[in-house]
Amino acid sequence: MNKPLVGVLLALALLGAGAAPAIAATTADTAPAATSTDPQVSVKAVDFAGTVSLSNCSGSVVRMPASEPDDPALVLSNGHCIESGFPSAGEVIVDQPSSRSFGLLNSAGSRVATLRASKIAYATMTDTDISLYQLTRTYAQIEGSYGIKALEINAAHPVRGTAIKVVSGYWKRIYSCSIDGFAYRLKEGEWTWKDSVRYTSSCNTIGGTSGSPVIDNATGKVVAVNNTGNEDGRRCTDNNPCEVDENGTVTVRQGINYGQETYGIVPCVGLDNKIDLGRAGCALPKP
Repeated sequence: MNKPLVGVLLALALLGAGAAPAIAATTADTAPAATSTDPQVSVKAVDFAGTVSLSNCSGSVVRMPASEPDDPALVLSNGHCIESGFPSAGEVIVDQPSSRSFGLLNSAGSRVATLRASKIAYATMTDTDISLYQLTRTYAQIEGSYGIKALEINAAHPVRGTAIKVVSGYWKRIYSCSIDGFAYRLKEGEWTWKDSVRYTSSCNTIGGTSGSPVIDNATGKVVAVNNTGNEDGRRCTDNNPCEVDENGTVTVRQGINYGQETYGIVPCVGLDNKIDLGRAGCALPKP
């Protein structure tokens, strides 16, 4: 994963984690590609506003399409970035108390506030590698105090060929590339993730970038969360995820990095931004 080891300034990428929830996902590289004839909206300026720095990872303040200004705000990062350590394969955490702090960044990457969690609303490294922290402040309070809006999670599956940026609050660095395709399964050590986003080679993310939002350049919306890459060319080991297709064929892509889709989060968030794994359409893993 792209999480730094304690005390290592250049941050060796730790274990990778995961991605898209177990939803009916578009597999491998069969997803539709973006083309010049696709309808385009005006391109959004992608900067650091709304991203956060954690003690060991990156993250972002996010909202669902139906979130209200008075809802408690959520921070998105990786499951492998939670303070209690990597969840085991099959483990799902829901409503666990937390007082973790996050450094809120403005558009220039300057820290303007410290936000605090009230709980880990959801975290897992099974099928996907995500954590969602509920904060003690609402979206309206954050915007009113600091002029910073939450990033919206796109409710649609990402598209191959889309130009994206990976925005790291930890390093205050933005990587630019495109979605190269999708891994049917991405396996790393004991964890397996579904329908992971593969980047083109210019998104050469490093330790500390775990949890960074992956943002669609055209819409400014979050389509994935950054989490891992194959460092040494090894096969399916920690720090060296491998792709496994529908037939079980394994592919190793040394130096290539991955993110985990986020559209499957949207159906699982209900009234008052509460995680509700029983909602219609929610396919996130359950405890």
